[in-house]
Amino acid sequence: MKKTNKKKLEEFIRVDHAGERGAIKIYEGQLLALNTIIKNDDLKKTISEMKKHEEEHSNFFEEEIAKRKIKPTRLLPLWDLLGLGLGFGSTILGKKAAMLCTASVEEVIDKHYKSQIDQIEIDEKILREKIIKFRQDELDHKDTAYEEGATKKGIYSIMDRIIKTGSKVAIKISEKI
Repeated sequence: MKKTNKKKLEEFIRVDHAGERGAIKIYEGQLLALNTIIKNDDLKKTISEMKKHEEEHSNFFEEEIAKRKIKPTRLLPLWDLLGLGLGFGSTILGKKAAMLCTASVEEVIDKHYKSQIDQIEIDEKILREKIIKFRQDELDHKDTAYEEGATKKGIYSIMDRIIKTGSKVAIKISEKI
């Protein structure tokens, strides 16, 4: 039986921990906007539901970080701030922008998790199964975002590219630092 590379596993867990925490911060930013400036109870309910999934994911990776004695990325405070800003900013631009934020991030995470699933060996069965489940949750969030009005038409295509680029950069940096 081939074993999963320890260094690679540490990178996977470090970046997934940061990413799930970042997702929570994006949703917290969105909820902050919805509780202060924008009034949309239906959107607030949708975002709150998705945030619950991200909390489940984050808790799992928090436990893995502690159990395996992996140092979290040193950039967590920066990612927290950027996540809150992205969530808040996208929501004050309107429902389409808020939902595009979710769709764009989830499209990057789909590919990211798929790559990890393909690299994790059978010796890490529980981790692999969790990532498979979390990936499905993220795909469900993406579908919800499109059902709720996310679009890439017009100016939104620029927003999509910016969010995806930022997400990919954060992933690469968090794997290493």
